Amino acid sequence: MRTRAALFVTCTLALAACGSSSQSSSSVASRQATTSPATAPAPSQTSSTPTSTPTTTPTAATQTATAPTSTSSPTGSTACTAADLSLSFLGGQGATGHGELGFELRNTSGSTCHTYGYPGVLFLDRAGTALPTDSTRTTQDFFGSVPEKKLVLAPGQAVSFRLGVTHGAASPTGCTTAYGLQVIPPDDTHTLHVAIVNGGAYECRTATVSPLQEGTSAFP
Repeated sequence: MRTRAALFVTCTLALAACGSSSQSSSSVASRQATTSPATAPAPSQTSSTPTSTPTTTPTAATQTATAPTSTSSPTGSTACTAADLSLSFLGGQGATGHGELGFELRNTSGSTCHTYGYPGVLFLDRAGTALPTDSTRTTQDFFGSVPEKKLVLAPGQAVSFRLGVTHGAASPTGCTTAYGLQVIPPDDTHTLHVAIVNGGAYECRTATVSPLQEGTSAFP
């Protein structure tokens, strides 16, 4: 009887231990099955497409360009120089102590040329030696108004200018007779010479010079 009782107690304790172990394992398994692992948050997605900036078309005001202007010579000719011209004496006249002398420059070349402004002048004695000459360029002399003009000379055409001189015998600058004139055309440094015929021109060093005019209009 004691032996059976001991065996019964042993078996009972063994079953309790096995049941406890089984329940514990089952419990753990059940908890593991029902518990889901933590889900990691999905990484945020950043767009790799660059933001496009709309293209702005320039307005008509910004697209308009200023066209360059042309400043070509209307005649396409070259300046008249001493090599293109001949010089002649038109004559002289005077009144009340003032003398007027007229001269002409004619285009003797085969090409058209242009000229503008005043010639340079120098009185010459009978031997062709320079005389003291104080010239003043002016559009208004004793004989009237003479405007500056841009002039074009075709082959054979001429322009003219005039000199105003004084005839005062008592002039403090000294007076003498000029028998010739040396002329430098505008836009040149070379000289032309002409004789002042009919006894020369009585002059007293000073002279006014008119700008060039068409034809012989400077000495009417």
